[in-house]
Amino acid sequence: MNINTFSIPPTASLHQGQHALAVAKQLAESFSLTAVERDHVGGTPKLERDALRNSGLLSLIIPRQYGGHGADWQETLQVAREFAKVDSSIAHVYGFQHLMLATVRLFSRPDQWERWYEQTAQLNWFWGNALNPLDERTLCKSYDHWHEFSGKKSFCSGALDSEMLIASAIKKTDGQLVIAAIPTLRTGITILDDWDNIGQRQTDSGTVNFEKVRIEQNELLTEPGPLSNPFACLRPLIAQLILTNIYLGIAEGAFNDAQHYTLREARPWQNAKVDITSQDPYILAHYGEFWVGLEATRALTNQAAEKLDAAWAKGLRLTEEDRGLLATSISTAKVLATRTGLDLTSRMFEVAGSRATHAGLRLDRHWRNLRTHTLHDPLDYKIKELGEWALTGSFPHPTFYS
Repeated sequence: MNINTFSIPPTASLHQGQHALAVAKQLAESFSLTAVERDHVGGTPKLERDALRNSGLLSLIIPRQYGGHGADWQETLQVAREFAKVDSSIAHVYGFQHLMLATVRLFSRPDQWERWYEQTAQLNWFWGNALNPLDERTLCKSYDHWHEFSGKKSFCSGALDSEMLIASAIKKTDGQLVIAAIPTLRTGITILDDWDNIGQRQTDSGTVNFEKVRIEQNELLTEPGPLSNPFACLRPLIAQLILTNIYLGIAEGAFNDAQHYTLREARPWQNAKVDITSQDPYILAHYGEFWVGLEATRALTNQAAEKLDAAWAKGLRLTEEDRGLLATSISTAKVLATRTGLDLTSRMFEVAGSRATHAGLRLDRHWRNLRTHTLHDPLDYKIKELGEWALTGSFPHPTFYS
């Protein structure tokens, strides 16, 4: 398969009245045809990103009155999970599209986010991430009614081939975090094609350079801004649940691949005394454990999505207790998704057989993708927070990250 001549079926579109998950399944099937080769070459999945633009799925979470499709978080996250089964890089940039849309909704005034929502839905904008508050190399100078960003920002997922960026900088005067929504093609912004990791190889999570980039006052996300109220504090929880769904999707995709090779390629071990691999009791035991882990993760992940939708619907009526209960629910699901996924993506080779290790299959990509992602948010600290909640009833303290 030559990925340069591959085309996406034009029928996969919400604009033709199809259900979002049905569109996602059609696109995922198309993406799967080149996923192995694209994992090998890395770079920007331009055809796949354009297919997402044409599908209408980029504005799935945007309310109908602004031109979107008015989906809830549960449906939007299920779409991300569907993509992650075959291509977790696509799932990543798709999930972060909706995280960026949530960011402008939670941090800015209605006259700001309503306009951005309408333009996103009308023009099929892709939003990229150049936020990463842990990277403080980008500084902000303030002038009369405008500002200037200069510096570097790392882990900028989806920045390449985007129309808009959520970017952050540190004020030189007081060290405060400044967040803005700006056009990607603005003068002074250079996006480097320098992402080359063992996993998530097509998320374009590399570096963005800002050289005296002018930021207008009405592009700043300051009213109400981050951590200003319990509703604004939903932003990191949405990020955590997006990743949880990606982890679960990766595990489900690994399970599907393992099942395929167990049933069609693997041969019984010589001492197993069975005719076919599917009769081996040890193979069956592995699959039983895989299934228990996946089912438990699905239940917790779906439950967390229901709670997120309930919290989102409350808006500014959301209380600190509401937010705290949601945080524990999402963290619980994420811990299990991480453990289940890392276990399954490693042990899948014990049931798929030695032929499954052929380099051309790149079945190790499931583990590489999951391992790359999960290292960005150490599991130990999530478990510590859950331990404090379980023992003392103390909710996780809202931060920009959790």
